[in-house]
Amino acid sequence: MSSIETQIRHVSGGRSAEIYRSKEITACQKSKPGSAAGGGCAFDGAKVVLQPIADVAHLIHAPLACEGNSWDNRGAASSGPVLWRTSFTTDLTELEIVTGDSERKLFKAIREIKEGYAPAAIFVYGTCVTELIGDDIAAVCRHAAQKFAIPVVPVKSPGFGGSKNLGNRIAGEALLEHVIGTVEADDPGPYDINILGEFNLSGEFWLVKPLLDRLGIRVRACIPGDARYVQVASAHRSRAAMVVCSTALINLARKMEERWDIPFFEGSFYGISGTSESLRRIVQLLVSKGAGLAFLHRTEALLAEEEERAWKKLEVYRRRLEGKRVHLNTGGVKSWSIVHALLEIGMEIVGTSVKKSTVRDKARIKQMLKDENHLHQSMAASELYAMLCEHKPDIMLSGGRTQFVALEAKIPWLDVNQERQHAYAGYEGTVELIRQIDLAIHNPIWAQLREPAPWEQFVTAARSAERTAFVSRSADQTASGFH
Repeated sequence: MSSIETQIRHVSGGRSAEIYRSKEITACQKSKPGSAAGGGCAFDGAKVVLQPIADVAHLIHAPLACEGNSWDNRGAASSGPVLWRTSFTTDLTELEIVTGDSERKLFKAIREIKEGYAPAAIFVYGTCVTELIGDDIAAVCRHAAQKFAIPVVPVKSPGFGGSKNLGNRIAGEALLEHVIGTVEADDPGPYDINILGEFNLSGEFWLVKPLLDRLGIRVRACIPGDARYVQVASAHRSRAAMVVCSTALINLARKMEERWDIPFFEGSFYGISGTSESLRRIVQLLVSKGAGLAFLHRTEALLAEEEERAWKKLEVYRRRLEGKRVHLNTGGVKSWSIVHALLEIGMEIVGTSVKKSTVRDKARIKQMLKDENHLHQSMAASELYAMLCEHKPDIMLSGGRTQFVALEAKIPWLDVNQERQHAYAGYEGTVELIRQIDLAIHNPIWAQLREPAPWEQFVTAARSAERTAFVSRSADQTASGFH
């Protein structure tokens, strides 16, 4: 069995690669060459999960193109260090690959990063090329860690191993094997939690953290959004955990529960009731671990206060958006969490993509929509265009890849993917999401866009005049011939 097959078996909890890549876990299918791999490879998935750890240097051991294709491809935000946004690569050439000098170059790169940037740790990513030529990056990392007295973490994630989601889980395994549990917390507390699979896109987590602070709950580690290496390394001392994106780090949550008895649940901070339910379940887990029952009463008081404030702000939008039709073309946690938020405001879902959703995600969607016809796996741009023309939704929510399909169909579009410019989590984020939807739908440009172009009326009038003149001439000729 190859090392990649062994890794897949390890990530899937002992199941064979064939089962792991089957329909049981649809989000982890093996990549296919060409356009079918456009959604991202295993290396891309690993980099996505680990790069937001802000004080770490991320070194790509590969030819330059690998780093160029994946650098800074998400809108994660940091409240402090910017080292994570600095691009590091060994930039392997054909000569180094052929002569076997690549491992020596990797060690030299680690030394230069240590001396020039003094990072908290260095993550080294193996890629397709270095896996094919047999570089032992784990051995190089061990030697460098001993030599330079700094954590050097190997992330073995060649792109050909599988999909982007498989890379997400490989990243979780790398954290579990080399990082989490390596630092003991100085001040462990009874209200410490981990948030897993939260990327802090556009600073979303900063809208939720103040609510946890008001409850007296400390986020020991938010992995990976705005995280620090020491926080991740001491995450094993938390009392409970919440998984935001189960397709990415559910394996990490399960193994942390097995190893350190950290109970977890899967939740979402999208929507009013979704946010309240997640906060409520966090508190319930902490109570089950010994926190007092008074904690629950304090939580309910806070939730009631925040919900009342949010619904008051949303009331004006409810009247304008109730009954509006939405098509959602995304995946993962957003495939059901945003659906729930839109249904709360009275909007109608005409379709949602489940391409990157787990079996549990799909079950949630079916329970909310009551109609499997609203679910679709994946479709070409032409098929999506045909669907939009047929169902005529009032707006489409998706990522940047499909925005031009919506624009071609003359339908308002809003970015809810990683490139978005607004934060939509928590109570304030939900209000912002609904506000942006309202702005998009009621933008006067759409009414103008759907009207005939100004010059078309002149063309139509000219053609009408030509037809009238032709008919008149024909009638005159016929009459003249008859007489």
